[in-house]
Amino acid sequence: MTLFSDSATDVASVSNFREVVVTHYHLDLDVNFDRKEITGAVKVDFKCCKDSGIVQLDIHETLTVKTVQLSDGDKKTDLQFEKKPFSGYGSELQVKLNTNVKTGDTFSLFITYVTGDGPGVVWLDPEQTAGKTKPYFYTQGQAVLNRSFFPCQDTPAIKSTYSANVKVPDGFTAVMSTSQRKEPGIVPNMSGETDNVYFNLPFAIPAYLVALAVGDLQSAKIGPRSRVWTEPCVLEKARAEFDGVVEDFIQTGEKLFGTYVWETYDILVMPPSFPFGGMENPCLTFVTPCLLVGDKSLTDVVIHEISHSWFGNLVTNANWSEFWLNEGFTMFAQRRIMDKLFGTAYTCLEAETGLALLRQHMDDSGEDHPLNRLRVIIEPGVDPDDTYNETPYEKGYCFVSYLQHLVGDVDKFDNFLKSYVKKFQFKSLVAEDTLGFFFESFPELKNKQVDKKEGLEFDKWLNTPGWPPYVPDLSAGKELTKPAEQLANFWAGETTEGGDTDITKWKTYQVLHFLDKVLRKFKKDGRAIPIHFTDT
Repeated sequence: MTLFSDSATDVASVSNFREVVVTHYHLDLDVNFDRKEITGAVKVDFKCCKDSGIVQLDIHETLTVKTVQLSDGDKKTDLQFEKKPFSGYGSELQVKLNTNVKTGDTFSLFITYVTGDGPGVVWLDPEQTAGKTKPYFYTQGQAVLNRSFFPCQDTPAIKSTYSANVKVPDGFTAVMSTSQRKEPGIVPNMSGETDNVYFNLPFAIPAYLVALAVGDLQSAKIGPRSRVWTEPCVLEKARAEFDGVVEDFIQTGEKLFGTYVWETYDILVMPPSFPFGGMENPCLTFVTPCLLVGDKSLTDVVIHEISHSWFGNLVTNANWSEFWLNEGFTMFAQRRIMDKLFGTAYTCLEAETGLALLRQHMDDSGEDHPLNRLRVIIEPGVDPDDTYNETPYEKGYCFVSYLQHLVGDVDKFDNFLKSYVKKFQFKSLVAEDTLGFFFESFPELKNKQVDKKEGLEFDKWLNTPGWPPYVPDLSAGKELTKPAEQLANFWAGETTEGGDTDITKWKTYQVLHFLDKVLRKFKKDGRAIPIHFTDT
């Protein structure tokens, strides 16, 4: 299968992944909390795509390479290597092979290294955890941070399997983004030692999805293929929050988008200092403890991360300019699952909240800001994380919704997405691949040249900044948005009747919708927001 992404470039990676491509990483890791340091060894398996005499890998200045060897079974040959500057967020590890490798050849490099406190390697003091007694460690790979964790081809264009042996101090537990885990004493590491936990993921992923966390962790079962992991003091609260709901989310996704291939789906509830809502590491989603509110009202946040199991983790953007392929399709998938489980009104309410965030972002940045386009131009040296905003999520959602609108039949579009996932699973794409398959699936739309419809040209969607040319009809959410808008009008002094002001009965997104409307009204008028007190 020839794809446009086969020739796509990635300015965020210095690796020569079009010449030699990683097929598997095996990591031996020794986590030392006293020194806040990981001593590592990685065996990297390659396949040669073009004749080459060098290997270029992504690393970071906080990662120190000790040795590089050509690995041939038990025989290892020392190789010359050099650390070279690349950008503010990474460096180049250039390895000179002792002979040219030919197209079709396979070979392995054995690299020893030490890494400390890098941008993707996070050490937490006990005070930053829920339990306050033990330190904590985790990695965050997206977008280009795992190069500070291990030498790799840090580009989403390349996918490989991975395995790891992880040694941790007594009293600590390690978890990784893998489907297989074996306790110490079973699988020896590359030095023959067995005092380590073994992990394996037999499914190919980009390097940014390799993830590790180490802490005072315990787990509880929350479904037939799911566990929740967290610190002991939070475990029962986390179990009660997620028990019974996650499997419903997965099964609904399977009906819409096809088999959940990753075998397990666990949730790691992170310490309070975790700065993200969630990270969709395969088999092990990292989530904020803010979701533990006691009534399951925020568990639908996990639906977004589960949706990445199909869109992002299984079918992936080939570079970070195409981030909307990950997030736009995931937002659409999330809302399809929500529609099935919670109804159209609730889903429209949640989507209204998302569009309000997009509106706020575009008001703040200016609609014509170059980052407010789906296909972002990332210049060499610019960290892809610096291009992050609401646009790939919500404008991406609107574009996918427009594709559904063109098809007309919701079920027919669901079947398209299922076919899309099946055809491109474990591959990385650019927009031309996705839209080409769309027209292959609906030739009648191609014949009508819907991609050139004035004002709604696909090229405009991708390459022109600004508000989405099409926004889906969310009027079905009126029964939930109207009470919030009535109360906002009352607070703004536009009416004398606020309707039912008992917001304890409201959905979370109704409160958010109300707050957005109030803020907009008073921001527009330049007035201070009044505080309303009641006898209760």
